[in-house]
Amino acid sequence: MGAGAGYAGDRIPPALALAEKGQLDYLVFECLAERTIALAQLEKTQNPQRGFDPLLGARMRAVLPACMANGTRIITNMGAANPLQAGREVLAVAKELGFYQVKVAVVLGDDVLEILQAAYLSEPLMDSSQLVADIQHLLVSANAYLGAEALLPALQTDAHVIISGRVADPALFLAPLMHHFKWRADDWPLLGKGVMVGHLLECAAQITGGYFADPGYKDVPNLAHLGYPLAEVSDNGEVIITKLEDAGGCVTVQTCTEQLLYEIEDPTRYLQPDVVADFSQVQLVQVGADRVQAVGASGTTRPDTLKVTLGYRDGFVGEGQMSYAGPGAQARGQLALDLVKARLAEAGYGHFEARYDLIGVNAILGDSFPTKKSAHESAHELAHEIVYEPSEVRARIAVRVNTQAEAQHVANEVEALYTNGPASGGGASKSVREVIAAASMLMPRGAIQAHTILFDASREID
Repeated sequence: MGAGAGYAGDRIPPALALAEKGQLDYLVFECLAERTIALAQLEKTQNPQRGFDPLLGARMRAVLPACMANGTRIITNMGAANPLQAGREVLAVAKELGFYQVKVAVVLGDDVLEILQAAYLSEPLMDSSQLVADIQHLLVSANAYLGAEALLPALQTDAHVIISGRVADPALFLAPLMHHFKWRADDWPLLGKGVMVGHLLECAAQITGGYFADPGYKDVPNLAHLGYPLAEVSDNGEVIITKLEDAGGCVTVQTCTEQLLYEIEDPTRYLQPDVVADFSQVQLVQVGADRVQAVGASGTTRPDTLKVTLGYRDGFVGEGQMSYAGPGAQARGQLALDLVKARLAEAGYGHFEARYDLIGVNAILGDSFPTKKSAHESAHELAHEIVYEPSEVRARIAVRVNTQAEAQHVANEVEALYTNGPASGGGASKSVREVIAAASMLMPRGAIQAHTILFDASREID
């Protein structure tokens, strides 16, 4: 199986290469981050025909011909907030390409917003009723992390493409393993191995050198043509992670180690819908060029609850930026920040959460990171100070407020630095955006029911 994407905006050419040359049984596209569905839900309210991954059509146009020719099934969560319409989009692309025999299975049931809105104070429906009560009027979305068991009925059809909304990332890979090898849903050690496979693959190029490269320290060959990973998995859960031979990047014990530990809080208890995986005894062995074997994962009984991500409206952010360059750039940039801060305070904005940053100086590490360092004169060992003055900075102000009008006021105040601020400011930009925040809760798995709809060129079949 291969990984065709690690997030919604991921590159398409490496996925096409896998589809054409990977000799894959399954090609998996993992495209949902924490807030993606909430943002997609907002899009769906504005246009009922949207709300799925905007690159769905482009990805299907790229890989569907090769997948159909090679017998590769596609599995993806690109349905986001609108899996049904995503299924119809795939069929439209298939017809456009002349593949009238394509079938699509759509997995539904992750959207639990109506359940929460109807019964958010009922016990024991959930463990976080107060949380839901507090943000009830602000909720945009509520989606449960379905597991592999929700995908299995779709895999048991003859669908060429399987589309879901929110599913736990590793489950997208675990489900085809369970289907292909007939693994039992209560074989916890084996399911733990399958979750490890999924976790290693789910971020695509992160395990082949992406988000890893560090020149002179961790060099990655041919990064411009970085390839995506594929996994050779046996029926006992043994796995080798590799890539196409002519693809850029690398698969090493170090790249696999970084991905194995990525977003893992407790390696002995990696909570997933299908199993509590245990990665604490995993060993990674380089068994060839760009070939790493992973062994030692296990698992225990799955949780009784499923994680649910809530998306809710949480105000607006007004932001503005201005650049300063040449001698004294940092001082002029700091003066710009001070001016806007004083003006906003006088306008009654001083109590709002805010950032006043000089990009290139303190925007990430803050003021705790020194811009000066001590040195010694070699002849007399006399301490003196070397000051590193940036030749250019970008002043950035962002303030989180309650209303769109307030956010616009902030953005306008920054832009006004053009004629009301330090010398030689340029390249101003400003923006106003609504904040969609995310919160998590748990729901009993029995309160969430998944089901599959099968599409072909002429009909939808429950």
